[in-house]
Amino acid sequence: MTAFNYDVDGETLARFFASDAFVRGIRGPVGSGKSVAGCIEIFRRAVAQEPSPIDGLQKTRWAVIRNTQPELKTTTIKTWLDWFPEEQYGKFNWSPPFTHYIKRGKLDMEVIFLALDKPEDVKKLLSLELTGAFMNEAREANKQILDGTTMRVGRYPSQRDGGPTWSGVIMDTNSPDEDHWWAIMSGEVPPPDWMSPEELSQMVKPADWEFFTQPAAMLSHLNKETGLTEYTDNPLRENQVGLPAGYYERMVAGKSKAWLDVYVANKYGSLTDGKPVYRDFDKKLHVASEPFPVFTGQTVYVGIDFGLSPAAILGQKYRGRWYIHKEIVAKDMGIERFSSLLKEAMASMPTNDFSIWGDPAGDQRAQTDEDTPFKILRSKGVMARPTDTNDPALRIDAATAPLNRLVEKKPGILINPECKVLIKGFEDGYHYRRMQVTGTERFDTSPNKNRFSHPHDAFQYMMLGGGEGKLLTRSGTPSKVVVKKKNWDVFGQKRRIERPNSLKNW
Repeated sequence: MTAFNYDVDGETLARFFASDAFVRGIRGPVGSGKSVAGCIEIFRRAVAQEPSPIDGLQKTRWAVIRNTQPELKTTTIKTWLDWFPEEQYGKFNWSPPFTHYIKRGKLDMEVIFLALDKPEDVKKLLSLELTGAFMNEAREANKQILDGTTMRVGRYPSQRDGGPTWSGVIMDTNSPDEDHWWAIMSGEVPPPDWMSPEELSQMVKPADWEFFTQPAAMLSHLNKETGLTEYTDNPLRENQVGLPAGYYERMVAGKSKAWLDVYVANKYGSLTDGKPVYRDFDKKLHVASEPFPVFTGQTVYVGIDFGLSPAAILGQKYRGRWYIHKEIVAKDMGIERFSSLLKEAMASMPTNDFSIWGDPAGDQRAQTDEDTPFKILRSKGVMARPTDTNDPALRIDAATAPLNRLVEKKPGILINPECKVLIKGFEDGYHYRRMQVTGTERFDTSPNKNRFSHPHDAFQYMMLGGGEGKLLTRSGTPSKVVVKKKNWDVFGQKRRIERPNSLKNW
């Protein structure tokens, strides 16, 4: 067998190799040597396996996992064969399941390559007896895939052959979204509020798990003259020897900041292959730099989206501007339990004046249940009403109108920075899915249903309930907002509106 040279190029990579943790993962920018490190670690552990007392062979069996078969073949297997080519290490079996048998001297090594992109694909693992596994690009894997993998390792070689010298799961990934299991279990991001106690218990990092984070490949700097973000090489980046000169400089050109944050700066974030619904959203303009207080004594509008992933948005309209205070985003939760969360949020606000609106479909009975979501809410003391329409186009227009509006030279909507799911939906999470067609670029006509669509549906119902829909239908376009210095009722009596001093700058 031909020897090969591999030099560990980076402190984080070195700590990754030195760890004996049962599960360990390394997160880093593109080109940082993560995937190669995973491949090398498999071979290193196979060579370190104690020989069987029966036949003297170093027996190990490994699974290499990727989310889809095309990516498995074009990236993961390609990386493996770059380091362990067939002509030197033995024939690669290209019939599923893709397998590489390496038998040289005492080394008896089997590497099985699997595509597991759905939780139900865990059944592919159930018959395997493995020494260890490598999850390549783990951000694409469901937590159930990881849980299933941990059950199958440590089972080969058998105890009769001496058992595995080391067993476990190794992982690599580019940065996932902030509510991904990797981000939460690593302790780098707090769990989202919508997680149930049962879900939270599954996100606690076991003592024998380790997560490693590589330095950014490039550092970002704001050019004060141009107002643009510029990038320079990070002297601490890893795998410097393994990349050609100018690799990252060429990569930066023409990429969005969101893309660069994930793949170059190694920051948590998501990239969506779709067209944002709200193209006029500007985070710097429409999201406050810090949380702001509620207007005392003023109406709080609430929008609710029903279903098994219910959501609610709470906001106020003051002097022609919308102030979005809270979001409630749940998962796998019935309307009764959700109503308790909503009541807690409402009780925390300094007002008893609520205007609550929801999907008109929530007033329809299911064939198996006489109750409706609105009826259940009312039984809990939440007096919600259906909006006049559920027309998606009108809902989106009603939600878009404040984004394009200036009131007293300020944006027509301001969002509390703590409404993270809503904000991420505004950026790109709530989007039109790209259609898989050749030729011209095409997108679906309806927004993609995902975890961002539920709070945005609720936001749209709030906008309709708050009168934005009527502004649109009255004249076909949003009416011009006229803000007076004093607010008079129809009887000519001056009405005083309380305005906290702390809001004078918003």
